[in-house]
Amino acid sequence: MERRIGTVSRGVRCPIIREGDNLVDIVVDSVLAAAESEGFALRNRDVIGITESIVARAQGNYCSVEDIAADVKAKTGGETVGVIFPILSRNRFAINLRGIAMGCKKVVLMLSYPSDEVGNALLTYDQLDEAGINPYSDVLSLEKYRELFGENKHEFTGVDYVAYYGDIVREAGAEVEIIFANQCKSILNYTDCVITCDIHTRVRTKRILKAAGAKVVLGLDDIMTAPVNGSGCNEKYGLLGSNKSTENKIKLFPRECRDLVVAIQSALLEKTGKLIEVMVYGDGAFKDPQGKIWELADPVVSPAHTDGLIGTPNELKLKYLADNDFAALSGEALKDAITESIKAKQDNLVGNMASQGTTPRQLTDLIGSLCDLTSGSGDKGTPVILIQGYFDNLATE
Repeated sequence: MERRIGTVSRGVRCPIIREGDNLVDIVVDSVLAAAESEGFALRNRDVIGITESIVARAQGNYCSVEDIAADVKAKTGGETVGVIFPILSRNRFAINLRGIAMGCKKVVLMLSYPSDEVGNALLTYDQLDEAGINPYSDVLSLEKYRELFGENKHEFTGVDYVAYYGDIVREAGAEVEIIFANQCKSILNYTDCVITCDIHTRVRTKRILKAAGAKVVLGLDDIMTAPVNGSGCNEKYGLLGSNKSTENKIKLFPRECRDLVVAIQSALLEKTGKLIEVMVYGDGAFKDPQGKIWELADPVVSPAHTDGLIGTPNELKLKYLADNDFAALSGEALKDAITESIKAKQDNLVGNMASQGTTPRQLTDLIGSLCDLTSGSGDKGTPVILIQGYFDNLATE
């Protein structure tokens, strides 16, 4: 019988994960139990996604604000430190800022405007235009910002992040000065010791600051790269990808977890005879059309995945074939012609007009986004996602 269903994404319920839990057994057993409960079979090239949160929790990859403070003081000297381009987030950055401030005497906090790197807005471009401000060149003091724009609360959270971040630094025992600028070199008028908190532009920012004469340049990925007083760490990403755990502790991005995905794949192959792809996923890579927030606050969508998820889709655009190559056909004749085109397609369709409009993104970014949307970020209780049919097409029997 002809298959009538394409891609299906299911959230799989699992036990609450604690440090030291065996994730291989938990994931495999949970997926097999879900298949039995819901009456479906696993297939070759199904995909299992595991949220980075439970991987880090099983690893026990946590650190405290005191650990962050100690690392910052050791790496900066603990005097006046510029903290530039942080995202506006209570979950993602606020507790990091507290730890940084505890390790310094003074923080010069430089916020990008009108929004942060992932789209959280302080202001609108219309407000800037009305005030005659050029965000590409103008540096604003806190006093000037308030004079021109007053209090601006975040559309979704209701938080005035300018006041909130200032309070965090003061409560941590440091002096704070807040400025607004989009050129990273602007911070060097205040201090030559800088922690740049941008995520996806951090390499360029560090290069510019060093070339401009900064004496100490760190990114969030340079803090907590090794254990402090027995804490967790992330050798590759440091504080990037971290989340608030408690008022005093953060969960770091998971450490090396390639062995985990390979072990899950091997266990499922042994138990089912099916070769299933496995990935660890964090934030998806998509943008909210209302709030203009770009979801990707993690350094990567997938810190580990099996080899079958390397690459990009290799797809033909069905509507292009229908409107061009087979414009004279309809019904079953049209379907048969398109099916044969799919069966005969080349392994690499770059430059082929029939592939225009397909999405040239990494498979892990696309599938990770689907996983993130399926699992959500709240109380669904499905930290494991099973995706079936993702690699199918119209010609798949």
